[in-house]
Amino acid sequence: MKGQTLKENKDFRRLYYRGKSEASSALVTYGMKSRRGGVRYGITTSKKIGGAVQRNRARRVIRVAFRNIEPLIEGSWDFVFVARTRTTECKEDVVERAMLKHMQAIGAVKNEED
Repeated sequence: MKGQTLKENKDFRRLYYRGKSEASSALVTYGMKSRRGGVRYGITTSKKIGGAVQRNRARRVIRVAFRNIEPLIEGSWDFVFVARTRTTECKEDVVERAMLKHMQAIGAVKNEED
């Protein structure tokens, strides 16, 4: 199932101010339970990351990592992923591991140890 994307500025702001956040060198993850049902996500890439090619690569890597993790998410959640400069240099599996770790810390995915 393909996740819905966040499109409105108010949704992004709500997650930035009220969501739980986790950060690593690869990306920053903001997450918050949602009452809408289903999983929604948004990706932010600033010009600090580089030109259009680098920003598009960062978005693509984050999108692929999210699609691999999405089946593990329990309940309805909203996420915003903020790309960092290192995101463009990372492979999908590095970003996916960081994202999974963030989602476990936020509580969207159960730890595999349980």
